Amino acid sequence: MKVAILTREFPPDVYGGAGVHVDFLVRELRRLVDVDVHCMGEPRQGATAHSEDDPRLPNANAALRILSTDLTMTAAVGNSELVHSHTWYANMAGHWAKLLYDVPHVVTAHSLEPRRPWKAEQLGGGYRLSSWAERTAYEAADAVVAVSRGMRTDVLDCYPSVDPARVHVISNGIDADFYHPDPSTQVLERLGVDLNRPYVTFVGRITRQKGVPHLLRAGLRLDPSVQLVLLAGAADTVELKAETDALIDDLKAARDGVFVVSEMLPREQVRQVLTHALAFCCPSIYEPLGIVNLEAMACETAVVASAVGGIPEVVDDGVTGTLVRYDENDPDMFERELADGINALVDDPAKAEAMGKAGRERAVTQFGWDAVAHQTVELYKSLLTSL
Repeated sequence: MKVAILTREFPPDVYGGAGVHVDFLVRELRRLVDVDVHCMGEPRQGATAHSEDDPRLPNANAALRILSTDLTMTAAVGNSELVHSHTWYANMAGHWAKLLYDVPHVVTAHSLEPRRPWKAEQLGGGYRLSSWAERTAYEAADAVVAVSRGMRTDVLDCYPSVDPARVHVISNGIDADFYHPDPSTQVLERLGVDLNRPYVTFVGRITRQKGVPHLLRAGLRLDPSVQLVLLAGAADTVELKAETDALIDDLKAARDGVFVVSEMLPREQVRQVLTHALAFCCPSIYEPLGIVNLEAMACETAVVASAVGGIPEVVDDGVTGTLVRYDENDPDMFERELADGINALVDDPAKAEAMGKAGRERAVTQFGWDAVAHQTVELYKSLLTSL
């Protein structure tokens, strides 16, 4: 079986959960089937890279340049028996390959454009193009993989014409051999974190989806002993950067121990930051699964997270962490309860430690990438045998 994986992200250029998913899924799939990866960006090992810089479109909207790249991807996968696309960035390449070569197209739903209206800030009219691309691909795909039961519900809600029988739940996974408790502290020492005080950490991009402003406002309510370590990538828009920077300044003026790292740290360094945290905080307002929660759990770290999307399928409330109800009409309540959840662990570090150990056990036993890959290959086989 020859499979083409179509994605924007692939190592070393991974900036989000979808890229992490593709990275680890491909590692396991290559043990089972013949896999070609087609990604976007600069040339790299392990994949065929397709440039997003079309010289014919120097000043075009970013979404239009992505669709141009999808054309070159489509042209390159003519010898594949099945194509599998990840995120709207590559969905059109999968759709066009299906039409052109008469092969099955599998889509993995990592997020949905209708659930992310704030992307109009980032893409302008391109958001309408990305939404069209996603809808068209999903409605025509031979199979849609939802990374959680919550995501399956969202897919069927956003795209009611999709046959429910074509939407399959195969969750994200975690490499628990890589993500494990790391006793080293060099990264934390370099950042200036006081290892004699507890700290809470966040890892992710600064995008509306991740809810970083909520965490920063919640930070004003945290116990004075708590430090906050934010591994936060670049903001999606100038406006969001300005808003976030202002909130960071307010937080630093009110308390000490606030550390913000804007560059993407290597995974080994992120693992160290996760390991020594009292808790990992995930304040997302939309999250199909939240793979970073699994990463924290695998590092034996308790999680305080919003109860949205697929997060409740990962974080066992009261056992591996604390879930907080998100209500867009009452952000103050959400921020207050985020702080309360963290402060409760400050008051009871033994509970935080127990949650961390339970989280590691849950990650290891229920979310292995080998199982994800086997389920994915079985789906591939079912599509090919039905032709």
